[in-house]
Amino acid sequence: MNNAKVEKSVFWPSLILIVVATLLLVIFRETAGPVLEGMLSAITFQLDWAFEFLTIGLMIFLLWLVFGRFGRVKLGSLNDQPEFSRFSWGGMLFTAGMGTSIMFWSIVEPLYYYTWPPFGLEAESNQAAEYAVSYGLFHWGISAWALYAVPAVVMAYSFYVLKNPSLKISSACRGVLGKYADGFLGKAIDVLVIWSMIGGLGTSLGLGVPMISAVVGDLFGIEPSLGLNLVIIAIWTVIFSSSAYFGLYKGIRKLSDWNIYMALGLAVFVIIVGPTLFLLSYFTNSFGLMLDHFWKMSFYTDPIEQSGFPQAWTVFYWAWFAATAPFIGIFVARISKGRTIRELVLNVVLWGSVGSWIYFGVFGGYAMDLQLTGKVDLIGFQAEHGDPSVIVAVLNSLPLPVLASVFFLILGFIFLSTSLDSASYVIASVATKELGVDGQPARWHRLMWGVLLSALAISLTMTGGLNVVQTTSVLVAVPVLIMYVLMIISLVKWLKANDKNHVYVKAS
Repeated sequence: MNNAKVEKSVFWPSLILIVVATLLLVIFRETAGPVLEGMLSAITFQLDWAFEFLTIGLMIFLLWLVFGRFGRVKLGSLNDQPEFSRFSWGGMLFTAGMGTSIMFWSIVEPLYYYTWPPFGLEAESNQAAEYAVSYGLFHWGISAWALYAVPAVVMAYSFYVLKNPSLKISSACRGVLGKYADGFLGKAIDVLVIWSMIGGLGTSLGLGVPMISAVVGDLFGIEPSLGLNLVIIAIWTVIFSSSAYFGLYKGIRKLSDWNIYMALGLAVFVIIVGPTLFLLSYFTNSFGLMLDHFWKMSFYTDPIEQSGFPQAWTVFYWAWFAATAPFIGIFVARISKGRTIRELVLNVVLWGSVGSWIYFGVFGGYAMDLQLTGKVDLIGFQAEHGDPSVIVAVLNSLPLPVLASVFFLILGFIFLSTSLDSASYVIASVATKELGVDGQPARWHRLMWGVLLSALAISLTMTGGLNVVQTTSVLVAVPVLIMYVLMIISLVKWLKANDKNHVYVKAS
């Protein structure tokens, strides 16, 4: 199982691209930054309509899959059973997709919407406060997880039904590309996917390391510094490399289980010790607003007023999720043997959305309560000391602040690790020639990517190039738009062509 051969035509170009691109970004970061930011701005403003129509189109396609007869198609052979319990499966779905991002943005993002609200609302008004959490529920809810679910379904069908022996996005496009999936075009797609994962690393670190550094600094009375950041990355490297080394069953699954237990535990603690009734009422109101304005939010481009709000938030998020979706899709496909298409779609969308909604409802609601009641001026902290200081201020406002901070710190390390050990597992899978249904990439291969990702993180942290890497990965979202179309056409062709050979599971 661990003797799978490396796909040299993907492995070496990916390795060379990452090393060379990182060196160039480090050397020319001062000039590269503004250029890439300009390109990103051009994409979000000129392709806002494309990303918004794509996202809604994917949701309609998923509804067709779930409620049509193909929803009962089993992802595997007649006797294939799920490898993981529903809890472990759901935990891995959520933690691979979110990482520390949900810990960070669930607290910070509502404050941005309060001070820069959508639809031309007055900043810091009661209406702005009503939309502060509802827009977070929208951005991290069903639409986002629909972007993740489509590649997951196509990859799982390719791997478990068609028995394509490799976990590559190029394989998921084979229905359209045909023989070209094995040629230069297919290799280019796989290398592109690996680069998008590197961008995912950039974001996880760009948010996670400063946040953890700020909490550590507050706990031990030391100033956050480059040295502290490097120590944090070193500890994180040991955790996630060990998990990746032990593999999917002993490492990643167990780490994800602990992650979910602790994440829920922290949320329950805040509900109990915080303004419980306000949190429940505010979430209910925010959820209703999100549902009521779902279509307005989904197609909001603001072409007349041109505030830039939908481009800076909604379109950026859709581009970001689209860029990282192939990675999540590959990982989710790998852990979904024996499930049905309907089961896979519903669990990805619902587990992901509910987990995100809980965090925004609890932590976003709690942060807004601190701000609105005047208990803590989080916006003042944000303006003077930056976003990580907001996290520290929120933790210090809780009862038993030291205990809460330590717990938050451990959870942050685990969240970082579950995302990144999934990444090293997937990169190794993409760069492996033939994995087979029950195979795993070689241990040295998984570990090598873990070490390389850490080395990359350290070099970019030392030179301040993480934001640049994050921006470049979002630029990948433009070709990914085309990739989505190829995957959907491939899946529809396969479903219709193989209809008589499918294993259909009766609805229970």
